[in-house]
Amino acid sequence: MTSAMMTTIEKAEQLLDEMNQSEKIQLLQMIARDLSSDVPGIVKTTGICGGDARVQGTRIPVWALMQYRQLGANDADLLRAFPTLSSEDLANAWQYARRHPEEIKRQIRENETA
Repeated sequence: MTSAMMTTIEKAEQLLDEMNQSEKIQLLQMIARDLSSDVPGIVKTTGICGGDARVQGTRIPVWALMQYRQLGANDADLLRAFPTLSSEDLANAWQYARRHPEEIKRQIRENETA
């Protein structure tokens, strides 16, 4: 294990010491969702949004949300801009983007040049 990884692990241990049981349960649920193979609420459908990953029930692609985030929008800004989205939708989009960073970067590039 590298020194940098140990530092990250040490930071995580410190944070765990500071958390109450409810926060630890929430963290464990987040980790479990992050490790599962599917991201709930994120779908790809041929013919909708060019087949790109999007928030289920909308035509809002994950790459667009990530691009807004990169431009400085926070979750509250996005929830105001997209009133049909929920905090859970955004959490799912961020999880998908973490799992598929190259795909999201490519889609942002493609749509910037379109």
